Amino acid sequence: MAGASFAGAACAIAAARRGLRVCVLERKRDPGEKLHTTGIIVKEAAEQTLLNQLPASATRRIEAVQLYSPRLKQVRLTAPGYYFLTTNTPQVMRWLAGQLRAHGVELRLGQPFRNATRHDDGWEVEGVGRTRYLVGADGARSQVARCCGLGQARQFLYGVEYEFPGVQLADPDALHCFISKRFAPGYIGWLAQNPTGLQAGLALRHDPRNSRVPDLDAFLLRVGLAGGLPRQLKPGQVRAGLIPCSGPVRGIARDRAILTGDAAGIVSPVTAGGIHSAWAHGWSVGDAIAAHLCDAGPPAESAAIAAAPRFRAKRLLRWAFDHFQMDWPFDLLLHSAPLRWAAGQVYFHQRRRDQTTD
Repeated sequence: MAGASFAGAACAIAAARRGLRVCVLERKRDPGEKLHTTGIIVKEAAEQTLLNQLPASATRRIEAVQLYSPRLKQVRLTAPGYYFLTTNTPQVMRWLAGQLRAHGVELRLGQPFRNATRHDDGWEVEGVGRTRYLVGADGARSQVARCCGLGQARQFLYGVEYEFPGVQLADPDALHCFISKRFAPGYIGWLAQNPTGLQAGLALRHDPRNSRVPDLDAFLLRVGLAGGLPRQLKPGQVRAGLIPCSGPVRGIARDRAILTGDAAGIVSPVTAGGIHSAWAHGWSVGDAIAAHLCDAGPPAESAAIAAAPRFRAKRLLRWAFDHFQMDWPFDLLLHSAPLRWAAGQVYFHQRRRDQTTD
């Protein structure tokens, strides 16, 4: 298996719990370095997966979304019982590596997946040996997908995030989300309090023909006062990377090679949230491989394809946002019931809301 992030860890642990021998290749020597994820975990993942065992020091509970229009009007959204967890993401990734080892998975840090060749009963992986199933959880630009002739993500957001250690927001109990076609065409900007400080990010629709880097510094100057940012901030870590936004790729699995997580496009096309769906899909893939190899169950490839979320409604919303995003409707309608209803559907996954306006 290639990749030790959420989808890869879930798949490896699910398979190892059934007694399979699992080897995970991870190109980074330290799982907590050079991250591409915001590390924000939704309630479902926090309660229904192994992530419910994260150490308390690694998470911070957030129960509201503060949504800002382009002119920085704002509305507060909540849902009874719903919450997000912001995280000390490097600590989370190192914890995941520990969980892999605790479940008997062989984790090879500092060893990237380079190549593999097909044989009758699986794959010969360069530098590793033979495996009956090869799983690619190696990110949006999956090398496993290229090597095995599987589908590849073609549409992306590009995001940049700063970490500000020790910094406190004026309102630390909300996830602050900013709509702006100027700064974030096709997506949003955000501020969030995490266990070690503040994370601030910006993402936009990636166009390879006219590539543009998010101007996070200018964005923070624009939203700083409204978002309750302290002045003269100096970032610590900087994260950046591509986020698939078109839903599951075509060709997730064949010939005993399977993709999961970002490599498979298992990311919400609207919110770009991927931790919960990646974990669920990765776990399903690991279970399916074990069922096939241990119990003579159906081929794991078909189970992996069936387990991929379709995101039909969210793909439609992605198309609409790409083609019709304008600032004035958000400024005009921010406090209207239809817009608050739609925002609640996006952020709280169709749960009942108890929304209030500022």
